[in-house]
Amino acid sequence: MVGIKPTDLAPTTAVKFVGAGTAACIADLVTFPLDTAKVRLQIQGEAQLGHGAQAVRYRGVFGTITTMVRTEGARSLYSGLVAGLQRQMSFASVRIGLYDSMKQFYTHGSDSASIVTRLMAGCTTGAMAVMFAQPTDVVKVRFQAQVRLADGVKRYNGTMDAYRSIARDEGVRGLWKGCMPNITRNAIVNCCELVTYDIIKELILKYDLMTDNLPCHFTAALGAGFCTTIVASPVDVVKTRFMNSTSGQYSSAMNCAYTMVTKEGPTAFYKGFVPSFLRLGSWNIVMFVSYEQIKRAMMRTKASWESPF
Repeated sequence: MVGIKPTDLAPTTAVKFVGAGTAACIADLVTFPLDTAKVRLQIQGEAQLGHGAQAVRYRGVFGTITTMVRTEGARSLYSGLVAGLQRQMSFASVRIGLYDSMKQFYTHGSDSASIVTRLMAGCTTGAMAVMFAQPTDVVKVRFQAQVRLADGVKRYNGTMDAYRSIARDEGVRGLWKGCMPNITRNAIVNCCELVTYDIIKELILKYDLMTDNLPCHFTAALGAGFCTTIVASPVDVVKTRFMNSTSGQYSSAMNCAYTMVTKEGPTAFYKGFVPSFLRLGSWNIVMFVSYEQIKRAMMRTKASWESPF
């Protein structure tokens, strides 16, 4: 990322890799209820509920959270958190932690990167991350989507049970279900998120609007979250629906998108937009602010170890 002060040591790739995963986990812990509400709103309207579940009408992000707490208990807001943290450690570490290295790869080591180079770097690390972390994303979405019934019947009994059940019932390919729409979604998200953050931060520092500190990181992260939500919401909804679908419900991601348009109209692609923005905006703020501070703290600790006196 841009903005390293002369007094700061430039973070190594390993520091960025670990720092990105750690910061993403912190952001997930803070914003997970918003993500769960987003998933519930995105799958609302699907004809097939399964497991004898009654249709529950969710209205808005806070109405969804209130309904879930009332009908399923507060713990339901964090259903799938373990898989979510597994996802972030394996996912964010690659897509965010390796972004600067990929920029340098495309520029052959130069510090100057064009917008095209940044987009290419964002697409590359976003796609790479999905290949590693797709099973964790599938399990996370399944947990967030499952409704706890009055008789206590649940789709999965635990994170490891979910991995085993999906592999057993749907084959290993089931763990990579929705991989292509997820690659598309995360290439878009990564480009919007990282490139927008990079550019906004660079402009703020270039015109001396703020110093390279928390207010600058906050502003850049909020702008990145808003831009990302607008661009990525349609693909995100299709990804969520397809990942959560039962075997045979949709023949492909394109069939899922077509079914949504014909049965629910184009606005279905922006279901859960408000929680998506609240989640992505707040997630970006927590993640990028944490990421910047973790990188600096880790490099200062490394420097103190190497030069104790």
